[in-house]
Amino acid sequence: MACIFDKIAAGEIPSNKVLENDNFLAFHDINPKAPIHILIIPKKHYENFQVMDPALMGEMTKFIQEVASVIGVDKTGYRLVTNCGENGGQEVMHLHFHLLGGTMLKWTDDHLNDPKDSF
Repeated sequence: MACIFDKIAAGEIPSNKVLENDNFLAFHDINPKAPIHILIIPKKHYENFQVMDPALMGEMTKFIQEVASVIGVDKTGYRLVTNCGENGGQEVMHLHFHLLGGTMLKWTDDHLNDPKDSF
């Protein structure tokens, strides 16, 4: 059964795209945690980072760097986060990276209690 990111990658669910190529898609998060919050996914389904094809990860790195340049945070800075598995806070079981920026991002002691609030 296809997950929501599979459906977004296939164009079955609309998204506000930032950048796309044959293997990857970057789009705006519908529930942003920072002024800039982009989700970056491989179009092929990988459950999480632990099972990602290492060869494809190199291509994904270049794609993420390009996304950062396109949205203009490559010089000012950004946070790049992926959650791996249930205990890592992963909610959608399709590998995805959160690129967050547009403000000075901070860590608080609260992030130890609720990782979702640490952005």
